[in-house]
Amino acid sequence: MHRFLEAFFSPHGFRQVFPDVWNGFQTNIRMAILAELLVLAFALAIAVVRGLPGRGAWPLRALAVVYTDAFRGTPLILVAYMLALGLPGLNIHGVSNRSPFVYGVAALTLVYTAYVSEVYRAGIESVHGSQRMAARSLGLSYAQALRYVILPQAVRRVIPPLLNDFVGLQKDTAIISVAGYTGYVAAGVLFIFLTIPLARFTDHLIRERELRERAQAV
Repeated sequence: MHRFLEAFFSPHGFRQVFPDVWNGFQTNIRMAILAELLVLAFALAIAVVRGLPGRGAWPLRALAVVYTDAFRGTPLILVAYMLALGLPGLNIHGVSNRSPFVYGVAALTLVYTAYVSEVYRAGIESVHGSQRMAARSLGLSYAQALRYVILPQAVRRVIPPLLNDFVGLQKDTAIISVAGYTGYVAAGVLFIFLTIPLARFTDHLIRERELRERAQAV
């Protein structure tokens, strides 16, 4: 028991590694924020492409499906290794000389865009078809109906699951190299303090939505 506590919960170890862990944690926060912004934009684009009508859009829809299936099925750690270790070995100008921070953001963006695009798509499909037909009957084009009628409703509906995905994204930035197991526990504690408020905010949004739906049903 003493060896376990000394290895994972040593007060002296916490004090010794905390400055390095804190510096790395701040880098992780910047990485998470940048990746989240990119994911929000790219995932929405993928979701919109998945829903494009007509035979002419079939190749784009197929590419979107292939991308989503590929990166949802590939572990994040493998994507990170391929970018951080594989790209530098290719000696491609402007690509192979990037920092680990850039490769980390790219890996998070590629993987989480695939997940979040499905969240967006579910939100878009949850909007009743009559909304689209009503918008088209008023003279709006497909793009206008999507922008002004469908997407505003869809985005409001998927905010809670989006926040849940970003809780996972924040934790997945935790690639911190420190000496000793206690350092990993210190990093874990910091991430717990970061994710708990976001999780509680997500629960609050879900409860508010449920109350609105019940009120409308009555």
